[in-house]
Amino acid sequence: MYNPEIYVACLASYNNAILHGAWIDATQSAEDIECEVQKMLSKSPESDSEEWAIHDHSDFGGVEISEWESFGNVSAIAVFLIDHGELGALVLEHCNGNLKDSEKMLENYIGEFKSLEDYAIEYCNDCMDIPESLEPYFDYERFGKDLSYDLIEIEKSFREIHLFYNF
Repeated sequence: MYNPEIYVACLASYNNAILHGAWIDATQSAEDIECEVQKMLSKSPESDSEEWAIHDHSDFGGVEISEWESFGNVSAIAVFLIDHGELGALVLEHCNGNLKDSEKMLENYIGEFKSLEDYAIEYCNDCMDIPESLEPYFDYERFGKDLSYDLIEIEKSFREIHLFYNF
């Protein structure tokens, strides 16, 4: 379960060696995040507090959030992670944080497999009727490698891969 948050720091305080900031729920709208940032700035020990920066983030999977990331993008990424969970995080990381590419990739999701060979076996069982007497002559591992030319493969861990059509 993801709970994406950002740590937004007051730069006036930071520049005067004072740590002042707030952890903010990133699943809120951009406007609500901005409102929380303004509240944090209003409580700053420095009187000229207007500027901020994102100094940390948590629960964004492997996606990096820059110091100056727009709150709209932060919110959209956070909601994407909540909606799509671990698979969404893997895809988002694969697509370097690009939401449009990640959504398209998820539309082409095939499934999770232990190997390309396992995918080839399932593919053949779904699409072809290979007689049992001929099955020992069929090279599923090689066929899986041939099928992979039209696939995107994301390795989750050893013997766990996610496959997507590459369109």
